Amino acid sequence: MNREFDEGKPIFQQVRERIEDQILNDQLKEGDQIPSTNQLVNFYKINHLTVSKGINQLTDEGVIFKKRGVGMFVSEGAKEKLIEKRKHAFLDTYIVQLVREANKLKISDDEMISMIREVKKGSEE
Repeated sequence: MNREFDEGKPIFQQVRERIEDQILNDQLKEGDQIPSTNQLVNFYKINHLTVSKGINQLTDEGVIFKKRGVGMFVSEGAKEKLIEKRKHAFLDTYIVQLVREANKLKISDDEMISMIREVKKGSEE
């Protein structure tokens, strides 16, 4: 796991996204215990409140749940929730801008799809 953080994004958000990524990549599965707040604080060498903020957001969204005195665990359906959330973010962040720019450049739907297929093909090799 990478201990470095991107200066362009809040650290609590990056901690949260790293846990999300572990769930999406099946490193953490439903019912698995996630590292404790103290373990994350010690691993990343960051403030306890910073870690807690990211963890609390995941808890509020139902991605993880706390068992009092035992720890935090991945919720049932967490991966599906994260996939849906990230699909919406992908749409808002990338697709909307892609379509706007394509419209400005008069790129047809067929051309755009062809370009996407070409890029995707190149990334698979």
